[in-house]
Amino acid sequence: SADTFKVAMFTNSSSIDADTTGYTTSNEVSGTAYTAGGAALASVTNSLGDNSSSVPTAYLDFADTTWSTSTISSARGALIYNSTLSGASTRSTTTVAVINFGGDKSSSAGDFTIQYPANDANNAIIRIA
Repeated sequence: SADTFKVAMFTNSSSIDADTTGYTTSNEVSGTAYTAGGAALASVTNSLGDNSSSVPTAYLDFADTTWSTSTISSARGALIYNSTLSGASTRSTTTVAVINFGGDKSSSAGDFTIQYPANDANNAIIRIA
């Protein structure tokens, strides 16, 4: 509970990938109702359960993230990161997950929402088995 997790969005020119170690402003989207650094993730919950293969799995979920009445262009993906790293001394942020939207997504004076999958051992956005 001492850490703050955020989600920031990036354009298709971004180089965020599995090797990304922390938040960067390079090729981050911009637009009405979007602030650099992204949005704080709400309702962070962690759970433990068996997946469909009966393997114990830890999983993490967040409430869907919405930028209300936003105008955002060419969002290709997102970075979930820990923006506070409580107790860390070497980095100020660290990557938790990289999400590829599978194509450019936009909003025009409307809601831009990242909807996270079901919070269970088979579907949660972050799962460790």
